[in-house]
Amino acid sequence: MKIATWNINSIRARSERALGVLKRWDLDVLLLQETKCTPEQFPTAPFEEAGYEVAAVGLNQWNGVAILSRVGIENLRTSFPGQPGFSKKSAPVVEPRALGAVCGGVEVWSLYVPNGRAIGDPHYIYKLDFLNRLREVSAQWLVQQPNAPILLAGDWNVAPRDSDVWDIKAFADNIYVTAEERAAFEAFAEAGFIEVTRKAEGATYTFWDYQRMRFPKNEGMRIDFAWASPTLAGRVRSAHIDREERKGQGASDHVPVIVNLE
Repeated sequence: MKIATWNINSIRARSERALGVLKRWDLDVLLLQETKCTPEQFPTAPFEEAGYEVAAVGLNQWNGVAILSRVGIENLRTSFPGQPGFSKKSAPVVEPRALGAVCGGVEVWSLYVPNGRAIGDPHYIYKLDFLNRLREVSAQWLVQQPNAPILLAGDWNVAPRDSDVWDIKAFADNIYVTAEERAAFEAFAEAGFIEVTRKAEGATYTFWDYQRMRFPKNEGMRIDFAWASPTLAGRVRSAHIDREERKGQGASDHVPVIVNLE
């Protein structure tokens, strides 16, 4: 069974690329982030023609997550319990940043962790709240069902190690690498999960900004990860970062990360 996660940065702009990734890697499940459309706007037809069910949640041109599966979609959830909301001007709104389902017997979550914007910004506090609440609830899942096969995958917007950015000095006093973000990320290990893409082949990074020739210079970041429950981690045979997908006109600034399960 092959499951991939990918911040596609607009599914409507890159549906052909998504179809190419599904075929190239012979994927069973593709978890998408930053789809940037409502469910009604999602280009469902070509994926259904390719044999995939589609589940998506989104509000407008921002955020949005989706699951494409050829092994079924059951027990769909459009948020996790206690998922925090965000708004600077009104009551907090739970954004479309988490989508869970059971696909082929595996509980998968497509996750788009808030960026944070800047240290001290309300969005930074929101980011930490999102991570902390997700960790709390996922830890409860493991307590309730220790042998459950669970995968928490997506764009985490955290670079947990200095080697996960091209130059740590360039990130001084910046988001992605703060002690608070890293602690919130690593807390998933304390909750019992295992990150299963650290030894992935293919590339060092999963994101290269469009600006300043970051990709040709290989000035990237590793911010896309997959935390697996112990039972599921035991089934992981390999992982791969599809660096080739970043090439060519119209590429997303992220690339797919593929997990191969026994």
